[in-house]
Order: sequence, then C-alpha cells, then structure tokens
Amino acid sequence: MSLVAFKIIYLILDIFSWIIIAGAIMSWLVAFGVVNTRNQFVRMLVDLLYRLTEPVLRPVRRLLPNLGGIDISPVIVLIAIFIVKDIILPAVFF
Repeated sequence: MSLVAFKIIYLILDIFSWIIIAGAIMSWLVAFGVVNTRNQFVRMLVDLLYRLTEPVLRPVRRLLPNLGGIDISPVIVLIAIFIVKDIILPAVFF
C-alpha cells in the first residue's frame, strides 16, 4: 500500500512541477509579446495556468524581497518540490 501512495504523491508533484514550468514559460511569452492574449484559447490557457499555480506561488512571493520585477518564486517552489520528491518522500515511505 505504501508503494502505491508513494507513486501517487510522486506523480502529483511531478505533474505540478510541469504545470509551474509551463506557467512560467507562458508568462514570459506574454510579457515579451510572443503570444497574443486577445486570442481566446491563449487567454484561457494563461488563466488556467495562473489559477493552478497562483495559490502556491503567492505565499512564496510574499516572503521574498523585491528583486526589481524578477519573479523567482517558481524556481523556489520547484526546488521545494524536487526536495520533497527526491529526499523527503523516499525517507518517509522506504
């Protein structure tokens, strides 16, 4: 049973890390004007990624100092996810 729980938690964290990466890339594409947010599909995708990642990224942003417009909260969250996936989960389940 613990192996199944380990795999489910690991998969959820892995999928969420890819969602965070996609959200960061999409925000760069919007900021640099590569994608047009007036396109309905692009707007829906940006909104979906924002709604999925913002509840996790917002508390991290509040803790970080102002870096002059550079948002490193996705990097901090990804590092935390990798630590949980590769260090904490195996120590708890095995």
